[in-house]
Amino acid sequence: MIDARDTALIIEGGGMRNSYTAPAVVKFIEEGVRFGWVGGVSAGSVHAANYASRDAERAKAAFTDLVSHPKFGGWLKLVRGQGYFNSEFIYGESEALLPFDFEAFTASEVELHVEAMRADTGDTVAWTRRDFARRPDLIFQATRASSTVPKVMPITLIDDAPYVDGALGESGGLLIDAAQRAGFDKFLVLATRPRDFVKNPIAQPAAVRRFFRRYPAIGEALLERARRYNASKSKILAAEAAGRAVVLFPDDMQVESTERRLARLDANYLAGERQVEREWARWEKFLA
Repeated sequence: MIDARDTALIIEGGGMRNSYTAPAVVKFIEEGVRFGWVGGVSAGSVHAANYASRDAERAKAAFTDLVSHPKFGGWLKLVRGQGYFNSEFIYGESEALLPFDFEAFTASEVELHVEAMRADTGDTVAWTRRDFARRPDLIFQATRASSTVPKVMPITLIDDAPYVDGALGESGGLLIDAAQRAGFDKFLVLATRPRDFVKNPIAQPAAVRRFFRRYPAIGEALLERARRYNASKSKILAAEAAGRAVVLFPDDMQVESTERRLARLDANYLAGERQVEREWARWEKFLA
């Protein structure tokens, strides 16, 4: 067991790119690493939930094996209104295939933080351990909301409020500000973009605003995303330079966010696993 309760774990989203960071989550579970705070948005929120429930098998399968199910998604599902990633299946029906350990999740002491954005107002909304203690099943709704890519997946409703991807919120997808507000100044970050990645502003803002006329807040958030993401990444790099952060920047990412071919995802998982093993000694020393 590694007591890292002075450290916040920050997990970036990125759809199926998270097959690369899944081995890190598996390693944390297997080595008994106890973070004090875990925050994730979009696909990163799924990692956070699986870490909190201490389910290494689920942490891997959610970004590999599950894609082989015919209900997982695809262009036909998108045309039918179910989404390129079928939310109803991934965050609901798949429970029969990949049971979530609610008992372990509820018993976990880790402070969990999941964000999504209100589609109607543009407000960033966070769910924490307190919310999940009252309603454990809320974790499925929260991770679904946080992972809802606009137009690619149907908008998620929680208590009649519409939500979309947490990466459109104030963090830009990297929750370092939230971790700092929670009182942490030491971070381990799982990124799904390389070190030198910089998000570029959208070139045609008028087209984006027209595309989201029903929910203008989504369009405005998309236009703000690059600035927010780059600002959060700059803070993470500054923390790393100061010795207060260790960051997994993928050096052999082999898939894009929409990948659904199991062979590609398995290969990407193995690539991530190799990098985790290469870096583990440094991480272990940092967390000690």
